[in-house]
Amino acid sequence: MKHKTILLTLLAASTLTACHSPKNQQPAETRPATEIDLMTYNLHNCVGMDNARDYRRIAAVIRQAAPDVVALQELDSVTGRNGGVNTLDTLRALTGMEGVFAAAIPYDGGSYGIGLLCKEKPLAVRAVPMPGREEARTMIVAEFRDYVVCATHQSLTPEDQEASIPLILQATDSIDKPVFLAGDMNSHPYEKPQQLLRRHFATLNDTAACTYPADRPQECIDYLYALKDNGYAFEVTRDTVIAETVASDHRPVLVTVKATRR
Repeated sequence: MKHKTILLTLLAASTLTACHSPKNQQPAETRPATEIDLMTYNLHNCVGMDNARDYRRIAAVIRQAAPDVVALQELDSVTGRNGGVNTLDTLRALTGMEGVFAAAIPYDGGSYGIGLLCKEKPLAVRAVPMPGREEARTMIVAEFRDYVVCATHQSLTPEDQEASIPLILQATDSIDKPVFLAGDMNSHPYEKPQQLLRRHFATLNDTAACTYPADRPQECIDYLYALKDNGYAFEVTRDTVIAETVASDHRPVLVTVKATRR
């Protein structure tokens, strides 16, 4: 599919600012340790292993996990195949959370991409195009008061996965807050894209715990990370793959992580 300009919708926010804007940051020496419940979930367009599309079922999984931020992959926005439903907006209403959507490609009369649901409205949001030869990809960079979350769904092609790493680093190199990365990376822990990414990011979830397919997980392709090189130390106090076997074809991953300036 041809790459078009990324469309970005920030629900319930009217002004977007640069993610590294100094006015949104406290002096580093005055910021206390930050703890975040962070989740990633490939929703498979809310179509479960039973082939039923059920937004309420997905929303119930997210509500029960109660993350501060959840990165979502495989979202339709008003496409023909999902009957013109805005998936992100529907989940936002069902969970009571703030919502961010970034379209990666136009699809079937609407668009298809990724999103965030978050308890706290972001201070700033931007979308960064990512490589993908089978289809264009994107990354959301969302700044919150005490941290930044980057969410993405990487290409199926290892060369594109590797090419995305410098773009991720460029998008985060001026941020003076803890930086987290989340998403379906479409690569295994032992493969080269993950080896290269781990030079810069610490993996927060146990990569021995498989996430796909949901009914009988055999692969780990869903990850949560923390940027290692901008002055913060990280402690994971909870790490779990949620044993949800039906709602999507992936299981969600949830961690609680504490970030402290070194």
